Amino acid sequence: MYAMRRGLRVRGLTLIELLLFVVVVGIALSAMLKVFVTATAASADPMIRRQQLAIAESLLREVMLMPFTWCDPNDPNVETATGTGDCSSVEVSGPEAGQTRYNAANPFNNVNDYAGFSMSGIRDITNTAVAGLGGYGASVAVAAAALDSIGAGGEALKITVTVTAPGGDVISLQGWRTRFAPTAAD
Repeated sequence: MYAMRRGLRVRGLTLIELLLFVVVVGIALSAMLKVFVTATAASADPMIRRQQLAIAESLLREVMLMPFTWCDPNDPNVETATGTGDCSSVEVSGPEAGQTRYNAANPFNNVNDYAGFSMSGIRDITNTAVAGLGGYGASVAVAAAALDSIGAGGEALKITVTVTAPGGDVISLQGWRTRFAPTAAD
């Protein structure tokens, strides 16, 4: 009988081989799942970054399209003024009394009016909240800046738009606006 058993080849796995197989497969699967979880968690980041960029570009474009004049745009001398001495009401940094981005009767009407502007939750020009962007914030800084040889006499402004995402990530865009003397209302 012993000879018969010895001559037969037993097929199958031992308990130790089976346990080693389960451990190796378990380790491989956990590593693969970790990669999938990381990839899935990071897949939302590009969308958030694109939304931040779209908000910043839109707000920067809005500011850059405003006139940059010596006088307040409502001043009768706005088109001909070559300096603040030609104005009856000089344009200052920041909004004038009662002016807001959303006030149809007294809206921002100059690049300088946006200095210090900020919003928590993105709103359009009519003060309507933009769906899905409530967790974002945006701010605008406007400062006199030299732009190569331009800027010695307040002829150039650096506009910085900063957008904060719900997770705290920040993106900033900058643009420069120059004054076209005697008129900058174009």
